[in-house]
Amino acid sequence: MTKIEIRPATEADLPAIVAMLADDPLGATRESPDDLTPYLAAFELLRQDPNQLIAVADREGEVVGTLQLTVIPGLSRKGATRTLIEGVRVHASERGQGLGARLVEWAVEESERRGAQLVQLTSDATRTDAHRFYERLGFTGSHVGFKRQL
Repeated sequence: MTKIEIRPATEADLPAIVAMLADDPLGATRESPDDLTPYLAAFELLRQDPNQLIAVADREGEVVGTLQLTVIPGLSRKGATRTLIEGVRVHASERGQGLGARLVEWAVEESERRGAQLVQLTSDATRTDAHRFYERLGFTGSHVGFKRQL
């Protein structure tokens, strides 16, 4: 197997990232890989925020995985900092080979490096395979999340 490098994303990585976000039944209904304009604007905001990190898994110059890590300082838990892992995606050609686990473990290590005491993530209620995956990695389904579309 060739070496995978996990690194911060660049603007040049956006087409591959958006393609992975769109490459599943949920993403296909909410992502628009043919128009990168909103993604470019969002990427610039994320790039400017030191508490945000879009990371990619790069295999010989090809983006094969991605996730977003957000650092959240807080008052609860005696002023604990937590991180939030979002948007974990692995290219279809790489699924089932351990890359997703490697990405999440990298995010946990990066969270520790940034001083976090807790790592959390959300997963759509319909993604039961993802729930089992996260549980295998030591995450607990401890909360019920709520969203309100604006």
